[in-house]
Amino acid sequence: MKFFINLTAALLLSASFVLAQTQSSSPAPGKVSGSVLDEKSAPFPFVNVLLLQAKDSVLIKGLAADENGKFLFDQIHDGQYLTLVSMVGYQKEYSKVFSINKNTVNLPVTSLKTDTQSLNEVTVVAKKPFIEQQIDRTVINVENSIVSAGATALEVLERAPGVTVDQQNEQLKLRGKAGVIVQIDGKQTFLSQQELITLLRNTPSDNIEKIELITNPSAKYDAAGNSGIINIKMKRNKSYGTNGNISLGVAYARYARENATATLNHRAGKISTFISAGTFFNKGFNNNTIYRRIPFEDNVTYFDQRTERTNKSQYHNIRAGIDYNATDKSTFGILVSAFHNDFSNPFGQTNTRILNEDLSLQRTFRTNVFNGGNMNNISTNLNFKHQFDDKGKELTFDVDYVNYSGKKNSNLNTQYSNAAGEQDGSPEQVRNNMPSAINIGVSKLDYTQPLWKGKFETGLKTSYVTSDNNMVFETKADDWVLDPTRSNQFKYTENVNAAYLNYSGSISKKIKYQLGLRGEHTHSIGNSVTLNQKRDRNYVNLFPSVFLSNQLDTNNVLNLSYSRRIDRPNYQSLNPFEFYLDPYTFQRGNPNLKPQYTNSFQLVHVYKNFLNTTLAYSRIKDMIANELPQQIASENKTFVTSDNLDHQDNISLTISAPIPITKWWTFQSNFTGVYNYYNSYYLEQQLKIQQISWNMYGNNQFTLPKGWSAEISGWYNSRAFYGLYAAKPMGMVNAGIQKNIMNKKGTIRLNVNDIFWTNRFNARAQYKDIDFSVRSEWPSRQFRLTFTYSFGNQNVKGARQRNTGSDDLQKRASGGS
Repeated sequence: MKFFINLTAALLLSASFVLAQTQSSSPAPGKVSGSVLDEKSAPFPFVNVLLLQAKDSVLIKGLAADENGKFLFDQIHDGQYLTLVSMVGYQKEYSKVFSINKNTVNLPVTSLKTDTQSLNEVTVVAKKPFIEQQIDRTVINVENSIVSAGATALEVLERAPGVTVDQQNEQLKLRGKAGVIVQIDGKQTFLSQQELITLLRNTPSDNIEKIELITNPSAKYDAAGNSGIINIKMKRNKSYGTNGNISLGVAYARYARENATATLNHRAGKISTFISAGTFFNKGFNNNTIYRRIPFEDNVTYFDQRTERTNKSQYHNIRAGIDYNATDKSTFGILVSAFHNDFSNPFGQTNTRILNEDLSLQRTFRTNVFNGGNMNNISTNLNFKHQFDDKGKELTFDVDYVNYSGKKNSNLNTQYSNAAGEQDGSPEQVRNNMPSAINIGVSKLDYTQPLWKGKFETGLKTSYVTSDNNMVFETKADDWVLDPTRSNQFKYTENVNAAYLNYSGSISKKIKYQLGLRGEHTHSIGNSVTLNQKRDRNYVNLFPSVFLSNQLDTNNVLNLSYSRRIDRPNYQSLNPFEFYLDPYTFQRGNPNLKPQYTNSFQLVHVYKNFLNTTLAYSRIKDMIANELPQQIASENKTFVTSDNLDHQDNISLTISAPIPITKWWTFQSNFTGVYNYYNSYYLEQQLKIQQISWNMYGNNQFTLPKGWSAEISGWYNSRAFYGLYAAKPMGMVNAGIQKNIMNKKGTIRLNVNDIFWTNRFNARAQYKDIDFSVRSEWPSRQFRLTFTYSFGNQNVKGARQRNTGSDDLQKRASGGS
């Protein structure tokens, strides 16, 4: 199987060498200049201009016109060329073929026209690539991917460059670093990693427009998130009139799953409304094999453990909003969203063999597990935006209220047997129930105005979060009896007050800068009611940020940035409760966790507006490491917990480029190399881990005749460390095909995810007396069929470009620099 991964990866990446053959590396004297006007004959700034080879339309160079609509290509070799000028919503314009013979060609003025289908209709035909590598962020255009249709948000993130999804430990990493902040429509979820993974696993990709990855946010953003921000932007139509769409999908991966979504939009006069709803039914499985070696005194005991679980979930969501344009300068908006998620493990069984040092059988036990629960959410946002008469002066105000409520329950029934297979004692039965409630209130005020030939930004924000988790643990003898040693009610409150200043300007036409400073005051209280333990923290931090950009020449841009960030422990990690998989395996919270602080430096080089290279370094102080294994050797018990390690150094190199091979074939390549170094004193011993790892992603999109298109993609993660776990390589290959039907109002997509079923977790942890390996598999290989239909006035007059207070929140996760 490793052969298939390597072969496919080689095929995906080999296309990048096609472009390299089109030019010599030696300088050339040829130049091409021109200018672009819009439909009103005014200069058209920042349009895309591509220089193509005439004989086969291979891309030679690409750039964006300047603020006056002018462009210049230099160092052009002799030959025949043509240019392509494009902008979303406008017709593409090709120049006539021209020749370069060590001379300068001044092209006639190019005029772009609105892309009209008839006198009364406007249609946008430009298609964004699945991955857009922008200077300040990476954008994954989910709605434009064939293989993402019918998937979940978590499965899409697995294909995002630089993102690692640890299914076994339910964690997300960005460029090899944990501590990712996930936002939905610009608003932080405030969920624990496990709850967040559950939410993403049950969110259909058909509800998602795009996912934005920003690795070094400015002072305007919350200081939380040491590795950056992942912002998931949900779909919302912005056309005038009434329109909508529906999407139906089915998938199969040992079990079937179904999803359906619908959206309806209406815009008329000063009022814009929308409503969308979706439902998702999923059944899957998760199988784990754990092999443990536990030394104690002069003996060694082995645990050979196999767990098989099926899981079911039903997810229902609804979103609705209304915007009222009171005047040309003022907009009021309301956004309400809600979801309900039921999940359960109707079958879960763990079979364990306990072996002596000579590997002879000591005893066995079987644990039957039932887990279930639900999560409910309602979120409300009120926003206001006002643009002053002075150009560029703007005020936005937002108020949010978010509520999560739910419960989790678990029943474990364990039966022991001796080496002869005879029943050994009575069954051991335990159960637990944990209702939880989270309430979040946020208000913020942002102000922007031009100042000293630059832009000044300032703002205030306050947030207040409360959570209440009440774990009730019971054991059964004749009747169910409360176990006070394993029951616990944990209450957590957190208040963060913040203010920021940001100024951006230019030193010259080529050098731009941005300086920012954010101050945050945090007061948090973790209260273990049952254990009568309270942890009260009150602290103030400053978070500076600096961004510099230098346009070296028409082909090269260099960006340098620095920022300081914080990650606070989530309330679930602070909760000292214990969650059991079986009598010998459990998870435990840590009320002594401290915040971690990160200093990040990033250097970005952009070549010809298509080749993006990023070199980054960060040092994390008091790094929060999750899922750290520990043992109670005298009782043969193993548990995982979270703890602070002294520091982590992280160096990463990311190279990304979209390569148009031909008019019908586009290739997107992405490579990320990471060096991690951990150094800490852990469990009374010096811990040092050095690891070089890398991630590779390739995506091929093919435009075929008669409304057909296809896509082949794949990713590969090398061997890497996840805390103390040394994980073996993982990867997958995906393929899909699409057909437009019903006058392009309908689309049918068929795709296969993880064709060779190679996306499995396999790792080993060895430290002091800890020595165990784990293998995990889930329904990664899937066959999916999706149908989408759009109805109503899809191509009416386009909406004017505007931003509501809610949109401003979204921008906070999309690289305000």
